[in-house]
Amino acid sequence: MTQPFLRGTIERLTLVAIGSNASSPHGDARATVEAAVAALRAAFGDGVAVSRFFATPAFPAGSGPDFVNAAAAFRSADAPGNILARLHEIEADFGRSRGARWGQRSLDLDLIAVGDLVLPDAATQTHWRDLPLSEQQRIAPEDLILPHPRLQDRAFVLVPLADVAEHWRHPGLGLTVTQMRAARPADEVAAVVPL
Repeated sequence: MTQPFLRGTIERLTLVAIGSNASSPHGDARATVEAAVAALRAAFGDGVAVSRFFATPAFPAGSGPDFVNAAAAFRSADAPGNILARLHEIEADFGRSRGARWGQRSLDLDLIAVGDLVLPDAATQTHWRDLPLSEQQRIAPEDLILPHPRLQDRAFVLVPLADVAEHWRHPGLGLTVTQMRAARPADEVAAVVPL
């Protein structure tokens, strides 16, 4: 999906969640995340800021080995659809295959947000954000939804994001990354352990 009407416009803060819980051609999960950071910098420039690395339990519980998670932030004037396409290319280069939803994976690069853009529109973003967990596990949107509809529910995304974009504010919820992290249960946040 491309959005040429956004190409060449103002640079926006772009947020990406990085995760791995399986080996790739680059090594184990940690080595894979390290190599993914290098690939992000090659694709989006040296200005890519990266969080600390964290060990986190697989989600949902029992779905595989623990993850190594991180987050990246960079500025881009590219269209969100083009950014997402590049992230998918990097995943493919790391041997990512899209099998079971929320299953084990060599590399997961999730486009979390592009500035304050809400895509495709506020009603659709709210629909996917409010979808019950049982439905989230079963179906996936066909179009790019921004901000990522489950961002506010995932400590394993919010904790690393707080390292690189603590003041970014969710355009639909009006909450910063720090506020969304604080709203998660304490045990969930504590389970995201710095490596």
